[in-house]
Amino acid sequence: MTVLARLEDQGDRAVVVNMNATRRGALSPDLYAAINDAVALAQEPRIRAILLTSEGGFFCAGGDLNVLIERRTLTEAQRRDKVDELHGMIRGLRAAPVPVIAAVEGGAAGAGLSLALAADLIVAEAGIRFTAAYVKAGLVPDGGLTSALARMLPRPLAMEMCLLARPVTAERMQALGAVNLVVPGDQVLASAQALADTLAKGPPQAQRMIRHMMSEAYETSESAQLDRERNAMAEAAGAAEAGEGIAAFLEKRAPEFGAT
Repeated sequence: MTVLARLEDQGDRAVVVNMNATRRGALSPDLYAAINDAVALAQEPRIRAILLTSEGGFFCAGGDLNVLIERRTLTEAQRRDKVDELHGMIRGLRAAPVPVIAAVEGGAAGAGLSLALAADLIVAEAGIRFTAAYVKAGLVPDGGLTSALARMLPRPLAMEMCLLARPVTAERMQALGAVNLVVPGDQVLASAQALADTLAKGPPQAQRMIRHMMSEAYETSESAQLDRERNAMAEAAGAAEAGEGIAAFLEKRAPEFGAT
């Protein structure tokens, strides 16, 4: 039986490789399992990032329409359960304790776009397109796409993507702040790995707290977030990481957080 995704434990990072190349990286149960396993692995303190990548030249084309045709024979409740499998994976990524990096080659479409936008940092290949083409098949976005687009893009552009299925280039997404880096195709994975390297040199507990706080900020009031920031800062300021970081800054040297 063909395996369509794998998880690589690379010491300080969990790397998920989408291997469904013949279907342009379409979603698969193997991919769900690999991502869920990566989130579980990230509970270990040594893991500093989760990296999402693909083989075959295309990040993820979303749901396989052949599978969706088969699902038409299911009851509506059964179809909800199938979507919940996708949403469980997205929720898991959002709640992961470490930053998630997406290395997007070839393009991202449909729920593949949802997956890419669930990451905290996105490296994209120059010239590729991000597409929410559900409407062309008489479908609607899932995987948290409407939420992600509403947060990241101006409303008219988000509507254009979803209602008219018009693609947006990586360059435009970067200009709007939805993509961090746009690089040539042969540099995408290396650039994503470089971001993971940078994270690995930083203060792990502070990074985990920052990621958690930023995730909460979208769901809470400013007053509640101020309270969270107060509590987190009070905790961080007394931790060994702050002691090393402040000392290194004052001594004009690079901090060594691994030694704290």
